Amino acid sequence: MSELLPLVMVPEGQECRVYNINAGRGLSRRLVEMGFVENTPIRVVSSNRGSLIVALNGGRYCLSRGIAMKIMVS
Repeated sequence: MSELLPLVMVPEGQECRVYNINAGRGLSRRLVEMGFVENTPIRVVSSNRGSLIVALNGGRYCLSRGIAMKIMVS
């Protein structure tokens, strides 16, 4: 099994897969509705000082670094 790390630690341009979400019920539900479900591929498009832009299921989403810390990927 590959190494688990928070989404915020993935370098720009690299693809990874969602492992799980370590957040409260409300945020977890919202992320699942956006498509952040287990084993879904994600590509980090851009990583700025305060946010990340990720490509997921044909769409792009902007996440704060705090939220990205709660999404574990492999």
